[in-house]
Amino acid sequence: MAATPTVTCKQALSWATVEGARALGVADRVGRIEPGMQADVVAIDARALNLWPVHDPVATIGELARVLKPGAPMASLDFAVPTNPLWRWSWWCYTRMLLPVGGLLGGTDWVRVGRFLGPNITSFYERHPVSTIVAAWENAGMADVGSRAMSLGGGLVMWGSKANGRGP
Repeated sequence: MAATPTVTCKQALSWATVEGARALGVADRVGRIEPGMQADVVAIDARALNLWPVHDPVATIGELARVLKPGAPMASLDFAVPTNPLWRWSWWCYTRMLLPVGGLLGGTDWVRVGRFLGPNITSFYERHPVSTIVAAWENAGMADVGSRAMSLGGGLVMWGSKANGRGP
């Protein structure tokens, strides 16, 4: 089996900003976040199923926070594992049984997605508990960091804003 190439957060951000502007011939006006430049946003198509997984969430959070202007907001919406035992059991059954079987309606790619999601989400939060992610936001220079479980706990919303003059 071939090894999966690894792309750092810094490389991906560079491709989407500086290198993209250079390729379009507009690097004198856009592509960098600094005074006088026009572009200061990176948009990612969250509907795409081929997004690169985050292998190092602390580094990813640090890089996202680094490019924010002081006072700018940052928010995230992620899958989560419910903390309530009843909802966790229901979520486990859904992600391990119903989702993979339901994927049969969409074809083999959706079956693979169904088999991947539950174990991957569980494994992520075993390695990176919510408290670790909150600490990563704060250590990256984010202030007023908050988090909240969505409805039954299968989603997590986080928010904060870049502190003035702080960060890596």
